[in-house]
Amino acid sequence: MDLKRLETARLFHRFGFGPRPGEFETALKNGVEKTRSELLAKSNNEIVVTPPVLIDLGKRPEPKSPESAEFSKSMRAQTISLSKWWLDQMVASENQLHEKMVWFWHGHWATSIGKVNYALPMYNQNLTFRKYALGNFSDFASAMFFDGALQVWLDGGENTLKAPNENLSREMMELFVLGVNRYSEMDVRELARAFTGYQIPRSTGEVVSVPRRRDTGAVTVLGKTGVMSPEEVIKHLVAQPDCAKFINERIWYRFISSTAPLSESNPSIAAFANRDISALIKSMVESKALANPEYSMVKSPVEWFIAVCRAFNLTPSQMNSQNKINGYFDKLSQIPFSPPNVGGWPTDEAWLSSASAQFRLAFATWIASQIDTSQLPTLAPEKRSAYLADLLGVVEWSPRTTFALREVRNNPERLITLAICSPEYVVSA
Repeated sequence: MDLKRLETARLFHRFGFGPRPGEFETALKNGVEKTRSELLAKSNNEIVVTPPVLIDLGKRPEPKSPESAEFSKSMRAQTISLSKWWLDQMVASENQLHEKMVWFWHGHWATSIGKVNYALPMYNQNLTFRKYALGNFSDFASAMFFDGALQVWLDGGENTLKAPNENLSREMMELFVLGVNRYSEMDVRELARAFTGYQIPRSTGEVVSVPRRRDTGAVTVLGKTGVMSPEEVIKHLVAQPDCAKFINERIWYRFISSTAPLSESNPSIAAFANRDISALIKSMVESKALANPEYSMVKSPVEWFIAVCRAFNLTPSQMNSQNKINGYFDKLSQIPFSPPNVGGWPTDEAWLSSASAQFRLAFATWIASQIDTSQLPTLAPEKRSAYLADLLGVVEWSPRTTFALREVRNNPERLITLAICSPEYVVSA
């Protein structure tokens, strides 16, 4: 195996959504170091697709009222426009590292519109991800406490002096900042007290302070006692050594390997000493682990779809049926803005079931029918599979895939369908 080609492919597919036409070949000529430097340089926050216009729809009307049907129609329209916008943004963004981090944080601070209901708070949450995607994690965590969508998702508005609700405090420690078994049940209860005193109008997601609902007594969280604001106690959580380990573990698990554990001496942990996310990511990008052939990862359905769109210059919102895209995402169990639970989506083998393979093939066949295939017939038949390997950023075709592609090389749509459904493409080598 060509390890330079492997590392280059992973820079595109792990820390971005895959190459555009010609980018992979150019990167191979430029070398790994230059490709890595260019990836890290293109990490700024830039929205290149015009965002949807999302207005405050207000409180849901009474069922069967004259206003109810129009309200439901507006909610559906906003949700669809939000999803179309982000898919287009993922495809169009030149700052692929930043966009991939926004996607990662969506799975980390997993929040579903299925409970939030309104598109506006979900869009505002996406903007928060964009602001802090490669910023300071302490500031990020504090900002997420005041994120209305997350507050609604985890019942923050129901957490009061008289009736504490521990959902947000538990997940803040277990899934967002520290990790499993790195806190006590007493810490959960005390953190919940520090988090009391807010209400969230669901339609806007604005987090409103309500002093009469707040517990103003001293709390003790992870050994620190005092009257602490949410920002102060979150800063204390983020300062824990376990936070550095946990965030590194999460990023390692999603970008490098979901099977091999992160070493406690990994340089990325030290790089995260000041809770600088960009320094952590830079350390991961420069890690020798990126060239380890054993560290394969499976593209999730959304990552796979975006990669295909980038390779073949497709714009999701311009494809011939948005309902088809949403339907296939639903069958593949990954819909943007709708993670299944607060733990986010699974990884690797979860996307390789026989049912997933069947739905992916159907999805790929539909996508291939909309691709401009005019370039393929201009190539000698024996060169078409190699052309697709470079276009898609595939390290190498296996003998089995090579045979399958050779059998359909004179049928462009079928050739593309099999290439994008191949193990070598679905799995980020």
